Amino acid sequence: METESEPYVRLATLRQLHQVVAELNTARSLADTLQTVADGVVNGLGYELACVNLVRPDGDLVVAAFAGNPAAEALITGRVGSRESWDRRLAMGEAWGALRFIPHTEGWVLDEDDVPQWFTEGPEPRFEDEWHPSDRLFAPMYATGGSGGELLGVISVDRPRNGRRPGAWGREALQMYAFQAAIAISNARLRANMQRALVRLEREQQALRASEESFRQAFEYAPSGMAIAEMGGDQHGRILRTNDALCRLLGRPASAMRRHSFSDLVHPEDIGTLLRTSAEGGRAELRFGRRDGTYVWVSLRNSVVADAADGPRFLLTHVEDIEERKRRELQLAHRASHDSLTGLPNSAELRARLSARLCRRPHAGQPSTVDSLDAAYDHSGLYGGGTGHAAGHGHAAPPGAQHGAHGEFDHHVHTVAPPEESEADDGTKGLAVLFCDLDGFKSINDRFGHHTGDAVLIEVARRLTSGVRDGDTVARLGGDEFVVLADGLGRADAQDLAVRLRNAIIPPIRVDGRAVRVGASFGIGWAHCGMSADEVLHSADQRMYVEKRSRAKQHRRAG
Repeated sequence: METESEPYVRLATLRQLHQVVAELNTARSLADTLQTVADGVVNGLGYELACVNLVRPDGDLVVAAFAGNPAAEALITGRVGSRESWDRRLAMGEAWGALRFIPHTEGWVLDEDDVPQWFTEGPEPRFEDEWHPSDRLFAPMYATGGSGGELLGVISVDRPRNGRRPGAWGREALQMYAFQAAIAISNARLRANMQRALVRLEREQQALRASEESFRQAFEYAPSGMAIAEMGGDQHGRILRTNDALCRLLGRPASAMRRHSFSDLVHPEDIGTLLRTSAEGGRAELRFGRRDGTYVWVSLRNSVVADAADGPRFLLTHVEDIEERKRRELQLAHRASHDSLTGLPNSAELRARLSARLCRRPHAGQPSTVDSLDAAYDHSGLYGGGTGHAAGHGHAAPPGAQHGAHGEFDHHVHTVAPPEESEADDGTKGLAVLFCDLDGFKSINDRFGHHTGDAVLIEVARRLTSGVRDGDTVARLGGDEFVVLADGLGRADAQDLAVRLRNAIIPPIRVDGRAVRVGASFGIGWAHCGMSADEVLHSADQRMYVEKRSRAKQHRRAG
């Protein structure tokens, strides 16, 4: 109430305002600060009720503190009003500076909105500035202290103790208090955020220390090999740290490992594989050298670690011993490609080696007479070459196609057959295919059993292998049929080889104290591009039968 003693009223109010602002600055937590704001309105500014509505992260406002009436406090504390309803209230209110006043004559418009509020009853005002129980007065609090900043919350006040609407000085005091309350709330939030940040940082540091210790133990005591190496720069791949498992695997102490890079340890043939996988996520299977000079197969897997976001990057390499698995894989591959009885390459391996030398387009030049006959022969016999083309080969190019006309043959060295015996020898060497069928083997199986027959086949395989050059192939097709691939031979050379191999087979073979003998018939075919592997084998097979029929019966009989 402004009277002739107004200066004294202002001084008393100013003292009270100073006291409650001082109390604001002593509050520490955000909750304490909010309650101090509400208490300060009641204790220092002369209102019986005060409520602090705080803006939540989602924009709505929650009743965060209440003072003056325990029943009303229990009723509305914690309740939420939408931001839309609050914006409507602040927009429609009568502006008292930064304050907003909604008289009871207009407040009925807001009775149905969702802003939490209390209701009091009382008589109608007897004079113009008397406070009505339905009057509403709001003091918005902004982050920057002015109406242009971010809204932090709204102080709602009710029932001035003098029963009158606040005058100019009362309005100014509430506005100043809202300004100081906004600062106190901002500071409390800042302190809370800093405390949360410090707690989070401490937890992160604890987690980091725990993670580093966990990594150290996982690294040191891992059952498989682990290493950390430099990444990038001139020292890329230089080993910085190894665990015990890797040192044991390679038989090298940790001090010696640090003098090497991975390229020093890898098998020379695997250097290219290492370089292709020396990056994040790189995987490879290669051989590492042991201290004793032997090599061990390992599976290598890389990942990248860094000291900080922009710090140096290191290569973390996991090394797993796969020597036993590789040994099993090689054994399985050998079993799939070799005959289980004799250990020779089997039919599939023979065809693969033969096909690797042949392309589907013949070398330029006219085929020989024998080759023409072979091409016209009905391939419906032993090897099922009805179409004359093996898997992986298309149709031959037309006669006369030139070598190197297409990119896929630019670097292919064509396989050609030597000239016929009736033609002049031009020195051409070819890939001879010697098809061998044992004579008299069936009678040995019938008379002495399969045990003896198997022993004969094993010995024949040994003699054939001993009679050829390194690099030649001796394969078993099945039963008592063998094939020899001998490259770089002329026709006379192939004939001499067939004679030597036949003479090597003829001597008696002793099995369980019994001597048995087998003979051998050889057919010599020639491989050249434009033929499939089946066509080449079929050609040699037919020549073997021609040779078998042409020989006298006494030369073919054995056992």
